[in-house]
Amino acid sequence: MRYLPLTDTDRADMLQRIGVAAIDDLFVDIPEDVRLKDLVDLPKAAGEMSVERQMSKMAAKNVAAGSVPFFVGAGAYRHHVPATVDHLIQRSEFLTAYTPYQPEISQGTLQTLFEFQTQVAGLTGMDVANASMYDGSTATAEAVLMAHRLTRRKKAVLSGGLHPQYREVVRNLSDMAGDDLVCLAPDPAGTEAILDEIDNDTSCVVVQTPSFYGQLTDLTAIAEKAHAHKALLIAVVTEIVSLGALQPPGAMGADIVVAEGQSIGNSLNFGGPYVGLFATRQNFVRQMPGRLAGLTTDAEGRRGYVLTLSTREQHIRREKATSNICTNSGLCALAFTIHMTLLGAAGLKRLAMLNHQSAVKLADALAGVPGVEVLNESFFNEFTIRTPKPASDVIEALAEKDVLGGVPVSRLEPDDDDLANLIVVAATEINSDDDRQAYAEALTEVLA
Repeated sequence: MRYLPLTDTDRADMLQRIGVAAIDDLFVDIPEDVRLKDLVDLPKAAGEMSVERQMSKMAAKNVAAGSVPFFVGAGAYRHHVPATVDHLIQRSEFLTAYTPYQPEISQGTLQTLFEFQTQVAGLTGMDVANASMYDGSTATAEAVLMAHRLTRRKKAVLSGGLHPQYREVVRNLSDMAGDDLVCLAPDPAGTEAILDEIDNDTSCVVVQTPSFYGQLTDLTAIAEKAHAHKALLIAVVTEIVSLGALQPPGAMGADIVVAEGQSIGNSLNFGGPYVGLFATRQNFVRQMPGRLAGLTTDAEGRRGYVLTLSTREQHIRREKATSNICTNSGLCALAFTIHMTLLGAAGLKRLAMLNHQSAVKLADALAGVPGVEVLNESFFNEFTIRTPKPASDVIEALAEKDVLGGVPVSRLEPDDDDLANLIVVAATEINSDDDRQAYAEALTEVLA
């Protein structure tokens, strides 16, 4: 007998409470043509080997990222992760460790968090970093809330170069809090007049570099204008490898730096879990969300690690908490720390240069395809191209030729017809000359 705890009345009450008419209304963001209308055609019972064969046959319809030339980025990147990382994080003391609710007996966990924080602070050019957050998008939204607390203002200005999904996460939290949000129009060329939007009501300015479209931005002038109006600059980095080659945001005047750390130590993982990075200046640390591990000595002078700040509602009164957000899956932060340790400063710089060189070669190859325009004058490992046909059609046609050619901007900005022919293309150290040549040849055939 099946156990169904909810009655039809329960479901109707819940739908009414959240303001939708039917269950299907919760799935409106999923395109109609990819929704499953009926149950999958599977036998009700079968032997194990038969099930394995059936499932393998179904799985073979997917195109795995590593099976064809892969140029998809836009916030999540395919890099080489050394086997050493996976080997070390699977040690039982790491793999089974949970969040340090009793920190004094979790010295190993606290030490790895301390080292993680040290690496993040160094990468971003900031004074202090927390023990990680869910991902880059939620870290960005938390940074905006933190800026509101620090400035006692409620207006945030979001650059048009910010990742559209990051913008929507910020919008969601801002709507819930009744805060003001100024979202600039999508900015593929990096020419928006963001300085004009900063005034004495502004709490913070949020700028991503490299932008969603790959454009590099000098944050110095934005920081100066923001500080002149006692506002804060929040810098967003979705490709953390870029900081191996670019000036850290802290050196350009950023007050809070948030980033997605997936590129270091973590593979794509079908979309997660990822690792959000959060760093700020020392004088803002008490408004920082999440928690902070510190290094100290005990009464006998021995080195020890402690949780020095935990302003979450699990630790202090709810009305005093900066956030309810927790540390991300700690294993992701550990993978980041191990990979960063293996790379070292010289290794990270070399990795960054390999990425940039790969992207430059690809941009040169695609620029030679008739009808294709590369929009960026400067970029790291990602850039935007304009094609003479709708980008979504081009990407589908490329996939049929076994090339995953990037992300059509229309997939994330469906309401802007001016962006319909733009594709965000990423190249990393995994791409070979053969991959780049295959992309250029396939694109030439698709656009012919």
